[in-house]
Amino acid sequence: MISINSNFDGGNIELNDLSSLKNPSGISLNIRKDHQSDFYQWFYFRLSGAKGQNCVMTIENAGGASYLQGWEDYRAVASVDRLNWFRVPTRYDNGKLIITHTPETDSLYYAYFAPYTMERHNDLIADYIQDPDISLTVVGQTLDGQDIDVLTIGEMDTSKLQYWITARQHPGETMAEWWIEGFLDRLCDPDDPVSRSLRDKAVFHIVPNMNPDGSKRGHLRTNAAGINLNREWDKATIEKSPEVFHVQTMMKKTGVHFALDVHGDEALPYNFIAGAEGVPSFTDHDQDLLDSFLAGYKKSSPDFQTRYGYPKDKPGSANLGICTNYMAETFRCLAMTLEMPFKDTVETPDLVFGWSPSRCQKLGAASLDPMLWVMDKIKR
Repeated sequence: MISINSNFDGGNIELNDLSSLKNPSGISLNIRKDHQSDFYQWFYFRLSGAKGQNCVMTIENAGGASYLQGWEDYRAVASVDRLNWFRVPTRYDNGKLIITHTPETDSLYYAYFAPYTMERHNDLIADYIQDPDISLTVVGQTLDGQDIDVLTIGEMDTSKLQYWITARQHPGETMAEWWIEGFLDRLCDPDDPVSRSLRDKAVFHIVPNMNPDGSKRGHLRTNAAGINLNREWDKATIEKSPEVFHVQTMMKKTGVHFALDVHGDEALPYNFIAGAEGVPSFTDHDQDLLDSFLAGYKKSSPDFQTRYGYPKDKPGSANLGICTNYMAETFRCLAMTLEMPFKDTVETPDLVFGWSPSRCQKLGAASLDPMLWVMDKIKR
């Protein structure tokens, strides 16, 4: 008997009609909205009992999703073991997202992008705190009572530069935490001369997951209260956005000289950086730092590009509720947002896997080179 289930860490799907499971070519589904919010686009579910059958799974409410351009040229991911995710035939037609696939096993998982569960997050933290040079600070708890983890690499030395890396404010953007894996793996490699040089001059504070509640609930963009954390940085409260509030409290104690906020973009098939050009205090020196980092990242990874991205804010018009803008204006530091695709990179495509966890990890590792190249230009 065919069944559909999403009652697990990060899962999200609703079966519209139980009788549709009797016809594998007519499975009818909906994506569940984020709690107390109208945002939705993330899905992650298990199909079982359909081995060898041609399954057509239709997400009926895709036409009301948050980012309709995200469905253009998009292909869902599938996995048997939840470690290796490959792309499957997908099309968007008349407001519906239609996934067509014939499973070769009795159980298969489908998702919007390769999931990064809270269980994997906990494993990540457990692995790295065994390193004597890495400490864990639980800065507070979420509304659902989960810990907000900050990994610090190096001693709490305020005479050094303070680098802050945050990821996954939007929980459905799981590529951000895959990026963190690659970044941490290289940064903690004692045989890598770039990582040694960085750690000699800077203390790194990493928040692998800014939104544990949304991640576990299977949200696209918000926390347990339906709040978009990346609009809360100028008004964070314990009642609505404790994740931002508690991380900010630690930032104010350490100071910030470099800030990178890691995200994913539903529509654009590119890796790119958005800067803080629109904040009131942005200077020519800030532009030089940003340009240097962008040029360095482009050299270190052909998967990164600078031609396509978001329009720049006009001078003085930036929304300070956004993390990058808040950080640049508050700490007068180099602050940036990294965006990765849910789809694939147009210029360096992979027809089987698309943009994938492995490629996220490699892009994370490649970020260390431009971080080092701009280090001497950063003002304390």
